[in-house]
Amino acid sequence: MRLKSEIWVKAYLRRCQVNGASGVVVRHGDDDAGAIFIKIIRADRMAAVFSPAPAGLDDADIDRRWVSRFKQGFVPEADAETLLKREAEFDSDIWVVEIEDREGRNFLGDELMD
Repeated sequence: MRLKSEIWVKAYLRRCQVNGASGVVVRHGDDDAGAIFIKIIRADRMAAVFSPAPAGLDDADIDRRWVSRFKQGFVPEADAETLLKREAEFDSDIWVVEIEDREGRNFLGDELMD
């Protein structure tokens, strides 16, 4: 059984904080099952976006797994915002978590799929 979105987001923000990054919830989605999107912003204002991996891939149905939404990794922040706005128009229950980290670390570890 997968953790509720709200609990996962709180734990993720804590993980980021412990590692020296600051994070905020910029869009609060459904507490139980809202899809979570993570936006990482580097010091140069370039951004990366991670979204849930498609269902059926390597336990993505049970555990949270993440994929990068941009092949090149980091893009201008405006491009990331455009993507997130489009996702929110498609699904009003999504979460958007924004992390500011000088180095652009995502703190997803083994949960990140290539």
